[in-house]
Amino acid sequence: MFIHKRDQLSKMGDTSNPIVASHQRARKVNNMRSIADNVHGYVTMGPHVWSVVDTKHFQRLRHLKQLGVSYYVWPGACHNRFEHSLGVAYLARQMVVHLKSAQPELDITDRDVRCVELAGLCHDLGHGPWSHVWDGTYIPRASEAGFLPKDKGWQHEDASLMMFDDMMKQYDLDIPPDEVQFIKALIAGESGEKFRCSDEKPFLFEIVANKRNGIDVDKFDYIARDARAIGDNQNVSLTRLISSARVIDQQICYDIKDANQIYELCYTRFSMHKRIYNHKTAKAIEHMLVDAMLAAEPYLKIAEQIYDPKRYLGLTDDIRTEIQRSQAPELRDAQRILERIQNRDLYRCVDYKVFDWEHRELLEENITPEGIVAEAKRGCTIRVGKSTSPLDPEVDDEGDAITPEDIEDLTPEKVIVKVIPMHYGMKDKSPLDFVKFYPKNRPNKCFHAQRGDLSLLMPANFAEILLRVYTKEVRFFGIVQAGYRSLLARVVKVPEPTSIDIQGSESDGIPERPCTPRTFSRVSSFNKSFTAGPGDSGENGSPFLNQFTTVSRSYGKSLSPTKIPGPRTLGAPTADLDLESGQMDDDKVVAHPPLLAPTSPTRARHRPNVAVTASTSADYNNSPRDIARGVDSQSHGNDTTVASDTSPTGSRSSKRLRERGGHSEPEGGNTPNKRKKL
Repeated sequence: MFIHKRDQLSKMGDTSNPIVASHQRARKVNNMRSIADNVHGYVTMGPHVWSVVDTKHFQRLRHLKQLGVSYYVWPGACHNRFEHSLGVAYLARQMVVHLKSAQPELDITDRDVRCVELAGLCHDLGHGPWSHVWDGTYIPRASEAGFLPKDKGWQHEDASLMMFDDMMKQYDLDIPPDEVQFIKALIAGESGEKFRCSDEKPFLFEIVANKRNGIDVDKFDYIARDARAIGDNQNVSLTRLISSARVIDQQICYDIKDANQIYELCYTRFSMHKRIYNHKTAKAIEHMLVDAMLAAEPYLKIAEQIYDPKRYLGLTDDIRTEIQRSQAPELRDAQRILERIQNRDLYRCVDYKVFDWEHRELLEENITPEGIVAEAKRGCTIRVGKSTSPLDPEVDDEGDAITPEDIEDLTPEKVIVKVIPMHYGMKDKSPLDFVKFYPKNRPNKCFHAQRGDLSLLMPANFAEILLRVYTKEVRFFGIVQAGYRSLLARVVKVPEPTSIDIQGSESDGIPERPCTPRTFSRVSSFNKSFTAGPGDSGENGSPFLNQFTTVSRSYGKSLSPTKIPGPRTLGAPTADLDLESGQMDDDKVVAHPPLLAPTSPTRARHRPNVAVTASTSADYNNSPRDIARGVDSQSHGNDTTVASDTSPTGSRSSKRLRERGGHSEPEGGNTPNKRKKL
């Protein structure tokens, strides 16, 4: 009996039929697609990958920035979760295929390879707008504000599982139920009773989301991709690490020769968190975006969408455009905040400091917006009352004008305190303590590396706490800083300064040989031997105060710390200076670029010989060019001086200029020659 070829092909389950098998092979070959990835090169993936990619759940990742708001600081950091997920899928397959070929005794099947690859592909399906801004900042803030239940502890991994389940319901992806559970367990990095995958190979759960030591292909990809996006050169060879991987005692181990590569990976993670992911300006914009969404929350009901996969599909970075485009009066407050971001009128970081890891709970409990505001109002009230305030006496002067209205307007809602943990991936522990290595001559034996097996120059600390304080209005810059420093001085006790004698005993002049090798690092040695002179680090010379950010309490009232007065536009018109008379001429209006602004803390770093004064009002006897250089235009010859807090010719405030008769004179009463008219 003749059977039509179409009828034969309809029996797709009959793989014994040579025609059907040939058709399936041809379909797989024809559905192989390749992409040119800027990190991993030319990548080819099978139809099981592209069937997932070609869904609205995965395509949603095109609209989620990988680095969130870091794009506002690094214009090259515009990559999305979409390409990162493809990169993780590629590396996951590379890792499991390597283990399968290098160790056939592991019995890794094609099913294992396929599930690990799909887990890498789908591990970030649940990320929200601006990636970690969503689950790291917005969801906790929304929960505190009462928009969400406080006891659920939602994370983006939970949403990834939710979105994966919804994708399986809406699309016929030909993935058996047992593989669905396996993929979800691989995404979560655990094989417990929740996923019923206790029979699966344990080491497979360390490829995509390694809960044991954090060394996984997800970290491999995002470190390489993020570093490339911002123009950094990272020294980690992903190919070498994958080829070095070996399964021993049901866990992934690495060649001892690659221990430095593992350490470099962990250090690079810490460095990128410190320099990029937690950049002070990016964090300021992050807080503004969160405030804007919270202001829009009662109207748009954003937070509750995390429990509905259909609504969550439309929740991307485009939520900002939706708010800005709306005509609803309920969104006016949110739109004002977003407009400030566009105009670069950002929240300001008034102070920061790095603390030891053990100070985390102390800082979280005591350094709060409420405490800072209360301390600031107490100190400023003393100042307004014409008494001597104990707050930052080195930078305050009698020309500061803090009014009772300023004190009244300052509220805890206008202050942000962030306690940010920084570590190598395993909190205060060394990540290398959780990784096992094997020697070349015994590839089936693994050990923990000891101190002498790696290096004697390993850091003494693997974690620290970064404390930052922001103000939402620049006019409160100095007041908030003063309140924070006074509160910090009372909360954190200053340790007795000690010094480290690395030369040995001074009595006999011969260095003593230590019985046990001591571990030193630049961080620990600095903390132990640091002693601040009077005024070097704020009040009482405390090492917990930052000497590089000190300003007066009135700082920011009339002038932004990094902008010139007037409109926030390039070339804003200002009254010109008559160089003959040394007075302002309102009839001569020209455009001075921001480069000619008075000295500010930001620009002072490029002119280390110019001291930053508490007063930011320009000396009208100086030309704009001299103001930018910090040089008195009235001085000449050997009498030319640099404006500073202690120089007799340096202008501290307009009040002192009036006391001298409206102009600055060199010490000794000599009248300088008038400057020639340009």
